[in-house]
Amino acid sequence: MKSNFIKYIFIFICAILLIFAIYTKTKEDADTKKNMQSATTIEKTENISYDLRLAIVSFDTMNPILSKNKNVQDISKLIFDSLLTLDENYKIKNSLAEEWSLTGDTSYIIKLKEGIKWQDGVNLTAKDVQFTIDRLKEVNSIYSYNVQHVIGVDVIDDNTIRINLDSQVPFFEYNLTFPILAKHYFQKDDGTIEFGNAEKNKTLIGTGMYKITSAASNHINLSKNTEYWDNEEETKIETITLNLYSNMGEVYNAFKLGNLDLITTQSLSLNDYIGTIGFNEKSYVGREYDFIALNCGSTILSNIEVRKAILYSIDKTNILASVYGGKYYNTSFPLDYGSWLYNESGSSGYNPDQAKQTLLDAGWEYKYKNWQKRIDGITRKLNINLVVNSSNANRVKIAEIIKNNLFNVGIKVNLIKANDKQYDSYLTNKNYDLIITGKNVSISPNLSTYFGENNLANYYNEEVKEILNEIRSITDEELLKEKYKRLSEIYKNDVPYISLFNNRNTVIYSSYLIGDVNPNFYNIFYNIKKWYRQY
Repeated sequence: MKSNFIKYIFIFICAILLIFAIYTKTKEDADTKKNMQSATTIEKTENISYDLRLAIVSFDTMNPILSKNKNVQDISKLIFDSLLTLDENYKIKNSLAEEWSLTGDTSYIIKLKEGIKWQDGVNLTAKDVQFTIDRLKEVNSIYSYNVQHVIGVDVIDDNTIRINLDSQVPFFEYNLTFPILAKHYFQKDDGTIEFGNAEKNKTLIGTGMYKITSAASNHINLSKNTEYWDNEEETKIETITLNLYSNMGEVYNAFKLGNLDLITTQSLSLNDYIGTIGFNEKSYVGREYDFIALNCGSTILSNIEVRKAILYSIDKTNILASVYGGKYYNTSFPLDYGSWLYNESGSSGYNPDQAKQTLLDAGWEYKYKNWQKRIDGITRKLNINLVVNSSNANRVKIAEIIKNNLFNVGIKVNLIKANDKQYDSYLTNKNYDLIITGKNVSISPNLSTYFGENNLANYYNEEVKEILNEIRSITDEELLKEKYKRLSEIYKNDVPYISLFNNRNTVIYSSYLIGDVNPNFYNIFYNIKKWYRQY
C-alpha cells in the first residue's frame, strides 16, 4: 500500500514538471514570435514614406484661374478650395460654404464657414469670393463659363455674399466649384491689383490641405497645411513634389524609372510606353461625349418607330472595338458618366431583327430594296442624310460603320462629310436627318442642352418640359432621382439622340503607393488623406 502511495507521488511530481516545461517552452516561443513581429513592424515603419511625386507637363502657371493646364487644374484642388465641391459620384457638397440657398429665381445667398484662414494666416472673407468672381469675369479662364450669368456680387458681411444672375440658371450651385483666391495676396499697398505677375502666381496661397513652399525651374514643392480647416482626419502625406516636364514622353520615362508615383493620361496606347507590370491603374469616364442627334422635326424622323429602328440597327459594340480598340466607354444617356442621378450602365441596344420588325409594325414595307410608306398622301422612302465633320477621323470611321449598319437592315444613308465651316452650318440650321456630334459633359445634371428650347434634335415632349421645370426646385434627393429616372425612360423610348461613347482617362500609380485611388474627371485625389508609400 505504501509503495503505491510513493508511486502516485512520483507520477504527480513528474506531471507538475512536465506542465512547467511545456509552459516555459510556450512562453519562450511566444516571446520569440512577439520579438519577430516587433522587428517586422519596425522594419515596415522604416520603409514607409510620407511624400508624393507628381508630374506637370508644359507648365504655365500655378494660378488655377489663369492656367490652361489639365495637370495644374487637377493638382490645384489640393491647394485651393471652392465654395462647393463634388464627391466621387458628382453629388454636390459644401466646402468653404457653410450653407447656400436660392432666394428668388436669380439670386443665391452663400454663407461661408467661419474661422477658415489662408495659408499666410489671414482670414478668408466674402470679399475674397467677390474678388475671384470679378477676376473670372475679366480674364479668359476655364472657369469663366461658371460665372457667365453673374451680373453682380453683394458682400453682406465678412462671411455672407449674394450672387445675382441675369436669368434663371438650373442647378447654378454646380457652377460654384471654381477655386477661390485671396484678394490681399494680389493687392498692392496702393490698393491696385497685380494679377498677372508670373513669379507671384507660381507661389501663391490657398486654403487647401497643401501649400506651396518653394518653386524652381524644374519642380515645385508642396507641404501639408497643418492649419487646414478640414483636419478631422489626419493627412498622411507630408510633402508633394511637382516635377515639371516638357512632354508626356518624359513623364512616361520618369514613371518607369520610379521617379514619379502617380500620373494621368488619356492615351489608348499606354502599355506601349510603360509596359504592363510594376504599377496599378484606375480608369474612369472622361468628359468627351459623342452622340447622334436625330432631327425629330423631319417628316420621316418625326416617327418614333423609325428612330427606334435606327437605334436597333447600330452596332455600338463593333464601333467601340473597331475605332477605339474597346477602350472607350459605351454610354446610354448624357449622365452616364458616374452621376448619382443615373445608375444604369451603357448598353448597345443592337438588334437588327428588331429594327426590321419595328418598321413593319409601324406600317413600313420593304419593296424594291427599300423601305416605303405612304405619309401625307406621298410614298416616302427611308433614305436619310448622315452628317459628320470630315476633320474628325474617328467620327468619320464611326459614320461609315453606321452607314453599313443601316444598309444591312435596308435603310439607305447618304453620308455627308462636311468641312468645318459646312459642319457648323448644319448644326446651326439643323438641316440634317442625323448628325454625329459631341460635347464636353458638364458636372451639372442640367439637361436643358438636350431637352430644352432649340435643342439639336428639334425634340419636344410636354412631360419632359414639366419635369425640367420641376427639378429646378426639388431638394429631396430620392424625388430628384425618380424624376431623372423618368427622363431616362423617355429618352430611351423617344430616341431623340443616340448616345455613343465617352472617352477614357486613366490614373497610373506605383505599386508602392498605398491607399484607395478612386478618381473621376472632377477630382483625381479623393481619399488622398489616407495615402502613403511603402517599400
